[in-house]
Amino acid sequence: MNDDAPIFEVSSLSLYYDDFRALKDIDMEIRRYAITALIGPSGCGKSTLLRCFNRMNDLIPTARIEGRILFEGSDLYHPDVDATEIRSRIGMVFQRPNPFPKSIYDNVAFGLKINGYRGDIDEAIERSLRQAALWDEVKDRLKDSALELSGGQQQRLCIARALAVEPEVILMDEPASALDPIATLAIEELVRELSESYTIVIVTHNMQQAARVSHETAFLMAGEDRSGYLVEHGATSQIFTTPKSERTEAYITGRFS
Repeated sequence: MNDDAPIFEVSSLSLYYDDFRALKDIDMEIRRYAITALIGPSGCGKSTLLRCFNRMNDLIPTARIEGRILFEGSDLYHPDVDATEIRSRIGMVFQRPNPFPKSIYDNVAFGLKINGYRGDIDEAIERSLRQAALWDEVKDRLKDSALELSGGQQQRLCIARALAVEPEVILMDEPASALDPIATLAIEELVRELSESYTIVIVTHNMQQAARVSHETAFLMAGEDRSGYLVEHGATSQIFTTPKSERTEAYITGRFS
């Protein structure tokens, strides 16, 4: 595996819901072991694009794609590709914490058991909770309900649950938008730490958050036909200081939203 090769290569990607085109002709690459932020106004297709990377849109009967996404050099949407296996390799953390109504232990063990994990489950659960910076807070209450945790703890538990199956990529859809400022900073710090071992793609509506946590930023907008398209993608430092597009500059300086 070539660490310099992009982990995702997106070519002429369009996504439709019935006749409505939600994404239009997206071309981009996602760099391995980097945090890529997807930014843009509401309705520009950020979350839709994110869900293309682990085929979550397959779960919507009216959704279909044109174009191609390569994952590790292979066509992500090839008929022979098992979407369930893809979702174990490409984990997802949602906007609102969504722990199962089970114990903390059983939440993290869930994916391991479904995938027939043959190793030491206790060890894997501790590893995942440590990676999610939650172990010290919950190690003495693993049998307690996950629903008793605070919002920030619940979101870190959901991250631990995604990490347990050892994915290669973690997709995050506004993971801190439902959290208070202290919990938000904890999630941001965690995201930066995780990028040493994982490729992370994060949707955020928060410009400051994108600037703080990401290595690369992709800015999307919706056209007159409401189709989301990619305006600009580059190093976060460049996007926020010397954007190539006037539309990018107008958005990040707050002249439109």
